[in-house]
Amino acid sequence: MSNIVEVNNLVKKYDTFSLKGVSFNVPAGLIMGFIGQNGAGKTTTIKSILNIVKPDTGTINLFGLDNKTNTTQINEQIGVVMDVPFFVDDWNMNDVENAISSFYANWDHQKYAELLQGFNIEKKKKVNELSRGMKVKLMISVALSHNAKLLILDEPTSGLDPVARDELCDLLSDFVSDETNSVLFSTHITSDLEKIADYITFIFDGQIVFTGPKDDFLEKYLLIKGGVNEITAEQKKLTIGYREHPTGFEGMIEARHANKLPKTLLFEQPSLEEIIVFMNKGGKHNE
Repeated sequence: MSNIVEVNNLVKKYDTFSLKGVSFNVPAGLIMGFIGQNGAGKTTTIKSILNIVKPDTGTINLFGLDNKTNTTQINEQIGVVMDVPFFVDDWNMNDVENAISSFYANWDHQKYAELLQGFNIEKKKKVNELSRGMKVKLMISVALSHNAKLLILDEPTSGLDPVARDELCDLLSDFVSDETNSVLFSTHITSDLEKIADYITFIFDGQIVFTGPKDDFLEKYLLIKGGVNEITAEQKKLTIGYREHPTGFEGMIEARHANKLPKTLLFEQPSLEEIIVFMNKGGKHNE
């Protein structure tokens, strides 16, 4: 399996935050969910991939090409969908096409028209007349109208209703049915990723905690619940995000430690969201 994106040992230092040797790959034909709490480094990483942020050290290859020296060739093959549209409010859909198409040698006028029609976006409409969901669909239309092979999405579903989010997820699944296409999808709405993502990359405090198949990530952790007297101080050190409440305690552990805890505890499979929440509560093991 070839990789469309290869990020190797990315370092970027700021006064209050830094990326610390970030490395991961996005294989061809798959949807990679990119998750982590606010400030973990997702957007900095994405902007580095797009050559907007200049890393201190590390390399980024897209389609086998260095992203610093092959910008034009790479950009022809990338579609970007951000949380805020990058179009002028007074533009209608023809204005959008006229402004954007000149940047792409492979712009497909017919495909753009078909996508707008499929999304029920009238060409006479202005950008500021579109709903939040329609603006996302417009960005998707632009991204797909120059035959992009990689879609990079940074929080595009924030504020979308469930129906619009479901439509977007279906579209992304269709996109990777072509095994030469890939998606890097950063979102806080992890239920969408549980539905469509093949791989997960989890970043925490500027470091990659996990990258690999989604199912492997979900199986890596367990939620535990029980009475406060059922667990020893030494066993508490194995937990992540340990919290006591009036009826007992809850926390998360790595599944490999399950045999070190009492069988009387309640063990549950966490969701992606729960993993992020407990990591944010406890960070590393309570050692």
